[in-house]
Amino acid sequence: MEVNKVPPILIDLFENEYKTAVDVSKLTDGGSMREYYRLSNGNVTVVGVVSEDTIENDIFFSLDKVLEKEGINVPNIIRISEDKKAYLLQDLGDTSLFSLLSGDERMELSRRALKLLVRFQTLPEKVWINEVGYKPLSERLVRWDLNYFKYDYLKPAKVLFDEEKLEDDFDKLVEKLTNSMVTGFMYRDFQSRNIMIKDKDFYLIDFQGARKGPLVYDAVSYIWQAKAPFTFEEREELEQYYIQELRKVLKVESFSLEKQMEEMKVFRILQVLGAYGFRGLIERKPHFLESIPFALRNLDYLRKKGMLKDYPEIERIAEKLNENLEDRRNDENGQLVLQVFSFSYKKGYPEDKSGNGGGFMFDCRAIHNPGRYDEYKTKTGLDKEVIEFLERTSEARDFVENAVKIVIPSVERYLKRGFTSLQVGFGCTGGQHRSVYCAEKFAKTILRKFPEIKVVVNHREQSITCHL
Repeated sequence: MEVNKVPPILIDLFENEYKTAVDVSKLTDGGSMREYYRLSNGNVTVVGVVSEDTIENDIFFSLDKVLEKEGINVPNIIRISEDKKAYLLQDLGDTSLFSLLSGDERMELSRRALKLLVRFQTLPEKVWINEVGYKPLSERLVRWDLNYFKYDYLKPAKVLFDEEKLEDDFDKLVEKLTNSMVTGFMYRDFQSRNIMIKDKDFYLIDFQGARKGPLVYDAVSYIWQAKAPFTFEEREELEQYYIQELRKVLKVESFSLEKQMEEMKVFRILQVLGAYGFRGLIERKPHFLESIPFALRNLDYLRKKGMLKDYPEIERIAEKLNENLEDRRNDENGQLVLQVFSFSYKKGYPEDKSGNGGGFMFDCRAIHNPGRYDEYKTKTGLDKEVIEFLERTSEARDFVENAVKIVIPSVERYLKRGFTSLQVGFGCTGGQHRSVYCAEKFAKTILRKFPEIKVVVNHREQSITCHL
């Protein structure tokens, strides 16, 4: 980048610090108004930040010192301009935790992140209370975010709703969120994009919004981040992990925390849709537009699990939004649809309804069969006990991993050529245990790698069809 296109204050900061000339490249902006640059003289590389919000900058400087003193990894502040509108930070590289979540280690990495979150949240109040720059999460703030959903998502998306009934639901949600919640040091923007990994260590960034507030907010923000490639089962597993870690430090009942998380999930997903509506539907930023279907999918999951039953208008809106999403999926031209089947070889191969033929069929019958044992005869590859049986060794996991490697080149080529259908089948003797497990594992792995495609799983012998 030409030096004259870079804020001169950053050039001055770098040259005053290192006494050398500098090369600069602009980094991708996030959702904030801050601008980021990478500056280097060939030996030293730092990140330069420009922001007109000096109040927010001051909060960041103060909290950075507090967290560093408490032994939490944060970027080292190298130099600050006199007007506090620009500063140089330690360069943590380009690897965020989010970039690693599509891999097989996402659960282990996420447990590390949630353990770090608990450590952050339970720092003694005396060390941070005078450094935060925002008031505790309050009824006013909750209402602001709920109105964000109403005015910046529902209205721009032209979703019909009963405003009186919606406000009644908001009243109930506000009451629950501002009473009887376990509070502490709330990060406010704890998500995998705000955790950088350098030399295998986790570093926290963008914590200037921290304040006193309900702790489950942060856990829900991380676990239910719209584009994070977790299955719903994995999300629930991470929720339980967080609860147990928090209970090691605070004396609170698991049931109470689970209930708080349910209420917070409703709020957080509505809040996220408001943000995506503003950034996507109004400002037309592609990244946020692409994220909306993921958030809608999460909201529909809450509806199906009965978590919206106390909020009838929100529940009705969620159902309508899901219908609209399904209609859009059906109307989209050129989207690749991957049909994944489990089946019994005794009953023949799955029918190819696309008429295209081809695809892949994988024979799972060489995998050790849980169906040979009485305790598994009535269960399927969807049941926890069967999954644990198959994963005691790497045999089944390796089988699926190899199938994924075989299919990936076809998915990539089909996407480039605009093909719209591909079929993959996993067969075993009865179509009940091994094939069901492999089809599920395969489908979820492929979807994490290719979130832009539509994946439909058909467990033929169980008469189960689901859209991932």
